[in-house]
Amino acid sequence: MDIKQLWLNVQALWGALDQHPLVYSSLALILLLTIALVLGRVARYLVLHGARILGRQPALHWINDFLHNKVFHRLAQITPSLVIQFGLKLVPELSNTAQNFLGNVALAFTILFLLLTVSALLNALLDIYARTEHARTRSIKGYVQLAKMVLYVFGAIIIVATLIDRSPLLLLSGLGAMSAVILLVYKDTLLSFVASVQLTSNDMLRVGDWIEMPQVGADGDVVDITLHTVKVQNFDKTIVSIPTWRLMSESFKNWRGMQQSGGRRIKRSLYIDASGVRFLRDEEEQKLSQVRLLSDYMTRKQAELKAWNEAQGNVAAMSANRRRMTNIGTFRAYALAYLKSHPDIQPNMTCMVRQMQTTAQGIPLEIYCFTRTTAWADYERIQGDIFDYLLAVLPEFGLSLYQQPSGTDLRAGILPAVLGASSLPEQEKRLM
Repeated sequence: MDIKQLWLNVQALWGALDQHPLVYSSLALILLLTIALVLGRVARYLVLHGARILGRQPALHWINDFLHNKVFHRLAQITPSLVIQFGLKLVPELSNTAQNFLGNVALAFTILFLLLTVSALLNALLDIYARTEHARTRSIKGYVQLAKMVLYVFGAIIIVATLIDRSPLLLLSGLGAMSAVILLVYKDTLLSFVASVQLTSNDMLRVGDWIEMPQVGADGDVVDITLHTVKVQNFDKTIVSIPTWRLMSESFKNWRGMQQSGGRRIKRSLYIDASGVRFLRDEEEQKLSQVRLLSDYMTRKQAELKAWNEAQGNVAAMSANRRRMTNIGTFRAYALAYLKSHPDIQPNMTCMVRQMQTTAQGIPLEIYCFTRTTAWADYERIQGDIFDYLLAVLPEFGLSLYQQPSGTDLRAGILPAVLGASSLPEQEKRLM
């Protein structure tokens, strides 16, 4: 077939299309759609390629966050709908009704991809903010989620109004009449938003804080703060999701103050057997005076008691009228001196050994001090070392720890000594 014949065939086809305007406009629309898709691919390639080149510059590293969150990808997707919007005017034999309908659909797609672009932009800005110093103290994730929610709601209203070719104000007025239903549906969202604002503005909670909330089974580190939930990773690696509003309506313990202070409290008691408490004998005083940690205390205390007893005259000759040192009081002084000389105990914080109310389990001597570290493993090691030593040194003062009788104690003969062996049945005597 020569060129002349081909040209004649094209003219014949074109004349046939003039007699069928519907087919003519349909082919023109297909051609417009093809051009729009091709231009969309070209725009996507150019935008992404240019963004990757710019992202290699150290000063423009934030562009990589835009690429990661597909900001430029969403922006390039607007191109086909824009081409169709402006290209519909060039389509021949297209009725006004069809042009308005297709134009509204293309505009709706433009608005949709624009909303997705803004949403991706918010995600990128959140990633950029997460690398700043302020992100450690102030989380804006809840605000971003609320902004996206409002964006989607108003975007959906505008898209629907565009498709039905009505003013968005008409739909907004309808939403005003449904405000009571909207408040009921979004009750948790509104409560969570108010709670999130209060938690953030009052600096009550940060990502990385160790919190305790027994009523929901939370005891661990805060790993994420969102609009609706706060995620806590417990120390057994389980995840607890707490509704944000519950953190304002219920109490929780935040250990951030302890971590920032640089010291963690030790508050544990030794229960001393009351039967072992007595006055120190003269030879015991001389022996304990040679203990390095007690030498100053013993010298000062002996001088104080001697002066007081001499001031009483002959009345102090009786044992009950004289002041004397006790083994439990000397042990308290020794434990306090031991804590103050311990290299892992914080010297600038409260440190004391106090005697608590006597109980049926003995006399509690409470160790109250702070370690130099807040690390959990080191804290437990220091605490264990301190109590190991104090338990081992108790016999040096003639003291012992109270312990309830066990089955082994009963079999060893404690029960017969209390009740008397003659009062036990013959079978139990043989067992003992």
